[in-house]
Amino acid sequence: MTTEIESKRLRLNGILVVNKPPLLSSMGVISRVRGRSRGVRTGHAGTLDPLATGVLVVGLGRATKRLDFLMGLSKRYHTTIDLSCTTPSFDLELDPVSVEVTTPPSRADIEDVLDSMVGTCMQAPPAFSAIKIDGKRAYADARRDRHEDLPPRAVTVHALELTEYRWPHADIEIHCGKGFYVRALARDLGRALGCGGLCRSIHRRAVGPYSEEQALDFDAIPDPLEQEHLLPVPEIEPDTSQEA
Repeated sequence: MTTEIESKRLRLNGILVVNKPPLLSSMGVISRVRGRSRGVRTGHAGTLDPLATGVLVVGLGRATKRLDFLMGLSKRYHTTIDLSCTTPSFDLELDPVSVEVTTPPSRADIEDVLDSMVGTCMQAPPAFSAIKIDGKRAYADARRDRHEDLPPRAVTVHALELTEYRWPHADIEIHCGKGFYVRALARDLGRALGCGGLCRSIHRRAVGPYSEEQALDFDAIPDPLEQEHLLPVPEIEPDTSQEA
């Protein structure tokens, strides 16, 4: 006889968009969703750093078979970059170290560097990342004081817009493809300008057509989760017109 919990595991299929809070891992969100769905198979379409916030696309049931496709969708982020200091992780996971800057860059200087990064470019992931190198997560070596950049790889940047700049903080809107690291943008921007570079904040606004307007706050995830709370399984490619 099929129990009520087993029945729910069979019938719950779809997408849940969650607004991940800071100081929580992406797998922490998955653990909450899996618990409130009573053990339904669950996964996410792209990790967010623990300090980052915003859209985490979670697939349940049959939707987990579409996660590879969903990971390939473009992403939108907002970040505030501090150009006066840096850390090996290029965020606030470690204590910032001030960088001496004689003449702060102008808004035009920053926009020129950002313009040069649009298109397909080579980006080296930060040492503090979840990429596997020789079967180990890169951050494992980074936390043993091995902070060298990882080998660069091609990434696509659709747009970078400097929305506000008051030294030392630059607010930037990002529209990028799979594999782009916002923390690496802070690093590379700082190096190009001859100053520091770390992300004071990172917020993901959207993954493809899944936006923050659709997202449930972490504490508002229903218990129990029901089919009515989920978006449909993307059996065909979602309408990506919102990405342009």
